[in-house]
Amino acid sequence: QVQLVESGGGLVQAGGSLRLSCAASGRTSDTYAMGWFRQTPGNAREFIASINWSGGSTYYADSVKGRFTISRDNAKNTVHLQMRSLKPEDTAIYYCAADPRPVVVGPYAYWGQGTQVSVSS
Repeated sequence: QVQLVESGGGLVQAGGSLRLSCAASGRTSDTYAMGWFRQTPGNAREFIASINWSGGSTYYADSVKGRFTISRDNAKNTVHLQMRSLKPEDTAIYYCAADPRPVVVGPYAYWGQGTQVSVSS
């Protein structure tokens, strides 16, 4: 089993930045692929970004490409999502996910509890 805990969410003005972190514990060898998703009320969970074990392959949704950057530190079992030029439409609960397979958009076996990001206009 893998446990994932997100942190770094909060309230920010449009145009601002936030850095989300996700700490993995347990069977961390099962975190080959790690990803970030977001969800707003009444909508399906949306893929944002993913990264493979080495960090050499990253993928982004078109809606965040050029503004968000995913990275990971395997020594600390963490993955980060640097968010810049935030827009009100980025407001959502952000979830971290992990899977032992080389998936991109999913499905992911493990999920965190989520962290709220709110962007004011």
